[in-house]
Amino acid sequence: MNQEGKNVLNLGIGSPDLPPHHEVIDELSQQSRIPHHHGYQSYTGIPELRKAFSEWYKSYFSVSLNPDDEILPLMGSKEGIMHISLAFLNPGDGVLIPNPGYPAYRAVANLVGARVIDYSLRVENEWFPDFNELRKMNLDGVKMMWVNYPNMPTGAKATHELFAKLVDFAWQKNILVCNDNPYSFILNKTPLSILSTESAREVAIELNSLSKSHNMAGWRVGMVGGKADYLQPVLTVKSNMDSGMFKPVQLASVKALKSSAEWYNSLDAVYEERLLKAHELFRGLGIITSKNQTGMFLWGRIPAGFATSVEFTDFLLNEFFIFITPGNIFGSNGENFVRLSLCSPVSVYEEAIQRILEKTVQKRAT
Repeated sequence: MNQEGKNVLNLGIGSPDLPPHHEVIDELSQQSRIPHHHGYQSYTGIPELRKAFSEWYKSYFSVSLNPDDEILPLMGSKEGIMHISLAFLNPGDGVLIPNPGYPAYRAVANLVGARVIDYSLRVENEWFPDFNELRKMNLDGVKMMWVNYPNMPTGAKATHELFAKLVDFAWQKNILVCNDNPYSFILNKTPLSILSTESAREVAIELNSLSKSHNMAGWRVGMVGGKADYLQPVLTVKSNMDSGMFKPVQLASVKALKSSAEWYNSLDAVYEERLLKAHELFRGLGIITSKNQTGMFLWGRIPAGFATSVEFTDFLLNEFFIFITPGNIFGSNGENFVRLSLCSPVSVYEEAIQRILEKTVQKRAT
C-alpha cells in the first residue's frame, strides 16, 4: 500500500520512537573511544551495571538485590525468556502461558520442546489469572509459569494482592514464576516488582529491561533478578550463547539507570498526550476501552458488526489506511480486541482521526 502511495499509518508496533537521554548517548560515544573497551566482556556483566540495576530496584521497587549474584544483565529481556526456558524446562515439562500474552512465551516453549498449558486472562477478571480455575487444572509436571504485569497486551496493572496470590500459588504447586516486567515505568506512577512480595524469592524471578523505560529498545539491555540459586542455571545457558555485552553499552546503561525522576516524568508527559489522542481515535471507531490500563499500548474491544479482530483491522487498513494490531495474535482470549501502540508522534494520531472524520462526512453526504 505504501508503494502505491497510500501512506499507511502504522500504529501496531511497540518500538519506542524517542531517543534515550542525551547523556546516555554521550556516554556511549565517549566510552567507545577507549581502545580496551572493545574486547570480550564477562558473561555476568560489568560490576558497575549490576550495581546500577541493584540501586534502581532499591529506589523504585523497594527491593534489595545483591549485585554480586542476584542480578544477571542480559542482552534484552527477550533473550532472558529463551535462557530461562532452556535452564528450567526439559522436553515434555509443562509451562503455564497467559492467554492473551506475549507470543514469545509460547514460541520459546515450543522451541525447547516444553508442553504449553494456557491459562486464561479475561476482561471480567480485570485480565488477572483466575486462581480457582488454575487450581482445578491438571498441573502435573508443570515447572514454570510466565506472568507479565504490567500486562501486555491488555495494559492491566499489577497489584500487591495479585503478586501475593501468585507467590502463594507457586508455593502450593511447586512452580517457578517468572514475571516479565518491562512496562513498569510507562504511564505508571506505582511500579511494582513481584520480588517485593514476602517469600517470593523462593519461588519467583523477574525480568526487566531498558527498552521501554529508557527508550533503548535497539540497545538490547535487560536483566533477570532473583535468588542466586535460580540465576546460576540461567548463567550456565547464557555463557554458552554469547561472549558478553559491549562494554560501552553497559556503561551507558549505568548512566541511564541513574536518570532522575524528571526523566521518567518527561517521558510520561509525551505518552499522556499521545494517549489522549489514542482514546479519541478509539472513540471515533467505536472501540471500548477499560480505565485501568498502563504501558505504551491502548487495548480495546472492537465494535459490534465485526466477526473477528482481523476482520476489523483489515477494515481499518483498507478503508482508512490505518494499521493496528488484531488481538487474536496474542491468543484466543484476545479475539474481539485490538491493540494500538503509543509509539508515534501526536500528529500521526491526529491524521488518523482526520481520516475517519473525512470518511464519515463523505458517507453522510452520499
